[in-house]
Formats: sequence, C-alpha cells, structure tokens
Amino acid sequence: MNFSQVIAIDGPSGSGKSTIARLVAQKVSAIYVDTGAMFRALGYFCHQELGSLSATDQVINILDRVKIEYPGGDQRLILINGEDLTQTIRQHHVSALASEISLIPAVREFLLTFQHTLVDDHLCVMEGRDIGTVGFPHSLCKIFLTASAEVRAQRRYNQLEAKGELKGVNLKQVLQDMEERDHRDSHRVEAPLRRAEDAKLIDSENMSIEQVSDMVVEYYRQRVKETSR
Repeated sequence: MNFSQVIAIDGPSGSGKSTIARLVAQKVSAIYVDTGAMFRALGYFCHQELGSLSATDQVINILDRVKIEYPGGDQRLILINGEDLTQTIRQHHVSALASEISLIPAVREFLLTFQHTLVDDHLCVMEGRDIGTVGFPHSLCKIFLTASAEVRAQRRYNQLEAKGELKGVNLKQVLQDMEERDHRDSHRVEAPLRRAEDAKLIDSENMSIEQVSDMVVEYYRQRVKETSR
C-alpha cells in the first residue's frame, strides 16, 4: 500500500470537499474517493435494514453481509449489495445517519479496510474528516478545508434547493443540523474531526471553486518536489 499516493482533503460538512476533490482529481489525473459517501451509504443501508442505528451489535453483524462497490462516477458513485445509492445518499436526513454510524469503531475499520484497497496502484484524492489524521496519516499531501458554519449551511441549502430535495427543510434547520454534526464529529472518541498538524489550512469562504482547487494542486506539486529531492 502506497500511502504517499494519497491527497487527503479533510474538513467539516459543507466545506466544499467533494467539489474540490473532484476537480483536483481531474487536474492531476487521480482517482476521486468520497469517503463520506461510504458512511452515508452504509448508514442509510443499515437504517433501512434495522430501522435504527442505536443497536451497535446489530449494525456490526450486518457488516458481514455488506458488499461495497465504488465505481466513483458522478452517475454511479457507490453501490451496496448491488443497489445504486448515488442519489439516495444526498438526501438531507442521510447526513445524520452517516454521522451516527461513524461513531462505531467497527464500521470505521470496515470502511478503512475497503478504502485501503483503492490506493494500491493509483494516486487518489480522498476526502473526508479523518483522512490525514487516521485513515492515511502518511499522505503525500494533506489539506484541511473549512469555512464558517453559516456559509457552509447556505451552500448546502442551495445545493438541496437546486436538486429539489429541500422537502420542507429551511436554512435555519440546515444550519442547526450542520452545527450539531460539527459537534458530534469533532467530539467523538474515535477519529474525531481535526486538522492534522502538517495539513495546509484553506479557508474557502471568500474563494471560488477554481481558486481553491488551483491552490490544492499547487500545494500538491510543491509536495511532490519536496519529497523527490
């Protein structure tokens, strides 16, 4: 496993990780890996099976019969047991399921093992919340992408509105849910959301998507030069 072939992009919900990671992957000819989509898909799948994620032992037992496929495309991003969940996992309520199931250490280990299989022979741009600290701590390039909760909530609200997925959810609710998830993710015992000491901090609040992606690519190329000396 070549950890040096990982560009890790971490940050809180709504910070633009998915959009930036996709662009960066295109610009450096890498594979885009959305680890958050894996937690969303698994959270949704287990909730559908059990009706709740509160019984940790039952969730763990389900893992034995879970098969994940990650085509990684915009149209078919992730499948579980053959079911394409690409669109389903973008529903607003699935964010809470992802956050809840991510608290289970066995789930994190299960998905990390799967993620490691994707890195063997390819440069990967991986985005999540603990890629640079826990998942791939020896990543070649680490980025921590952030913005204020208000800006992130507005972005998420606009995204849901554009897709017609608001379903009665208002901006205030999106902001409240985001702040609650920030707290859960940053205070969980297992792999909390935090910036790695050697991660480059990028505040995207007043930057365009192109500006942020170009900054990441520039930093990646700088790291390649530094490590090849």
